[in-house]
Amino acid sequence: MKTTGFLILAVFYAVYIGKMILQKRKGIQTDQMAKGKQKTKLYYVELTMKTATYSVVAAEVFSLLFAPGYLPRALVAVGVALGVIGDILFIVSVVTMKDSWRAGIAENDKTEIITGGIYGISRNPAFLAFDCVYAGLLLIAFNWILLAFTVFAMTMLHLQILQEETFLSKTFGAEYNVYKSKVRRYLGRKS
Repeated sequence: MKTTGFLILAVFYAVYIGKMILQKRKGIQTDQMAKGKQKTKLYYVELTMKTATYSVVAAEVFSLLFAPGYLPRALVAVGVALGVIGDILFIVSVVTMKDSWRAGIAENDKTEIITGGIYGISRNPAFLAFDCVYAGLLLIAFNWILLAFTVFAMTMLHLQILQEETFLSKTFGAEYNVYKSKVRRYLGRKS
């Protein structure tokens, strides 16, 4: 199962890095986390999120290599399913966003609001994908240290979502607010 965990991790970050490379060739700076910003709350949330996302990957790799894993096979299988769902969700999210996809808030970039496709049932499918992959790898290679890193990273992702929602509301105004009133933050449409 640990090999499967590494495969889940490899697919996820191959998509992430691959998208960054493709956008860089078009002159787009994808990684906007804590770059070029004044030292405000946004800067510190993004800096902490960047630290969290890098450190959780290190904890995942360490856990997959060296931790024995303590959970029953059924929970490990749930972890594999979550990881695969996360990979698929991330691929669909990044493809749907086209060149509007960024890591962090791009205050000076002109992007489009994306409300179709997967974004019609989740305002944050890429973040949901991160959460699925993190939770899946936690179940595959469970240990208490990985649990702490996973909870930290997922908390920081949520705080980033809150920052992005404020930014999107200011940037796109009524269009974003109508979208927000129809589609849930993580999954589902509002009635």
